[in-house]
This record gives sequence, C-alpha cells and structure tokens, in this order.
Amino acid sequence: MTDPFAPRKTRAAEWFRTLRDRIVTAFEGLEARATAEGAAPIRFELRPTRRTGPDGEDQGGGLMSVLRGGRVFEKVGVNVSAVHGTLSPEASRAMAERGVPGIAGDPRFWASGISLVAHMRNPHAPAVHMNTRMFWTPGAWWFGGGTDLNPCIEYPEDTAAFHDTLRLACDAHDPAYYPRFRDWADRYFYIPHRHRARGVGGIFYDDLNTGDWEADFAFTRAVGEAFLPAFLPLAERRFATPATEADRETQLIHRGLYAEYNLVYDRGTKFGLATGHDAEAVLMSLPPLAMWR
Repeated sequence: MTDPFAPRKTRAAEWFRTLRDRIVTAFEGLEARATAEGAAPIRFELRPTRRTGPDGEDQGGGLMSVLRGGRVFEKVGVNVSAVHGTLSPEASRAMAERGVPGIAGDPRFWASGISLVAHMRNPHAPAVHMNTRMFWTPGAWWFGGGTDLNPCIEYPEDTAAFHDTLRLACDAHDPAYYPRFRDWADRYFYIPHRHRARGVGGIFYDDLNTGDWEADFAFTRAVGEAFLPAFLPLAERRFATPATEADRETQLIHRGLYAEYNLVYDRGTKFGLATGHDAEAVLMSLPPLAMWR
C-alpha cells in the first residue's frame, strides 16, 4: 500500500540530516579556531545507529556524531535518526493522556529528528540542548522540539541574547509562539526534586499540529535554524575566559543536575530507551564528568 505521507517523511528526515551537517561543520570550525597553530583540531566521531524490532527486524536508524576532549567542547553530540515500529501500550496511553489526537486504534509510528547536547570545556561557557522532530502515526502527525541554555555561571547578557534570537524566530511565524513556548520550556525543564530549573530556559513545544503541515514544518525548521545564531556567539565569547578550580567544581555540580533531569524526567530519553533505540545514542546527552556533594 502506498503511503501518501511518505514524501513529507522524506523531506523532514532529509532536513534534519542537513541541519546536523551544518551544526557539525560550525562546531568543528570553532574547535579549529580555538586550537593552537600547528595542532590538529579534534573532529566528530561518527557511528551509525540502528533500531531493531522484537523479532530482529530492521526499524531504521541514524547517525551518532560525538566530539570529545576539545578545547571548546568537552563533549558534544549531534544525533539524527529516522525510525519506525509499533508503539507499546504504555507509550500509546501516555500520548493519549497528554491529548495527542489520533493515537487510539493503530499503534504504528514513524519518527525522525535531530538531538544535540553540548557540555563545554570552560565553566564560563554555557551548556546547551536542542532538538527538533516529526512524529507520525496513521491517525496523526505532529512536530516538537526546542532549545534551552544551561550555564553553570550565568551571564545575563548571554541569556538575553539567546532568548532574543529565539523570540525573533518565533515571531516570524506567530507572535504568540515565543511567550507560549518560553513558558512551556520553564515548566518542562524543571527539576521537581531539586525545586529549581535546570538552566535559564529557552523554548519548548510538542504535539504541534495546526492542521497545516507546511506551516508547522516551516516553524520547526526556523527553530533549528535559529540554534547556531543563538548559541555559537556565546560559545565563542566564553571558551577562553579564565576559570578557577572553584568554577570547575560549580560546573561539575551543575552537570549532576543535568544528568538527574535527563535520566529521571526527560521524555525523549524515556521514549528512546522504552522503544528499543540505540542506548548509546539515547544517553549521548549525559556529561563526561559530573559531581554530587
């Protein structure tokens, strides 16, 4: 049977891969500029990922890209994937409970997206997360994603610049998007057992289906395209700031909070592990080092 949605799936998956390529190139360029003359800059390591069904059948996959031990990035991962399969009853129920339309009846799904987490070498440079994705079932489709800044030592001007770039990207599509999705990020990226946010926010949205696929895809592209202008100037500005041992300890403790959030609350981590995706790719978001008092 021909899938009438196949061309849109292909377009979305290809765009996520293109965005991955642009970000990797930009990050490797920043590492090259930060590397001493004559030294070889560190580059991303690449590994294909696969999703395997319960009977061993191929259910798609993607590409895991990780750079470790850089002058700017202590660890950064940029993953893309396009996978398909069958939702578990638990996953279907969770989606229905949050009001996703069209979930009941047919548990087949297709999902594609990009996921990025950067843990910086210098404590004065902010960690960051970004993802955008498309999800499809026979009864529904939607987009989701966002980006949020996670400094362990906050510079208010950096926070303001990050949010200003996101606001402009949102306003070009709907002036109501930025305040709505900023508030959603504040609620979503919150650590209840610590009674605090994990960072200084950004934007987050999920289950976006206005009925106009082209408009929703265009907005999702705008969110992804805003990431480098929002984040790269901050990384370039802070990677060489003098730092103390106390700054490093502050950074490692903050990373502990980040790890707690991703392992306990993050919806994407839970979904990836529950649906059999490559565990190394799912857990790419964890920092290389962290500390708890």
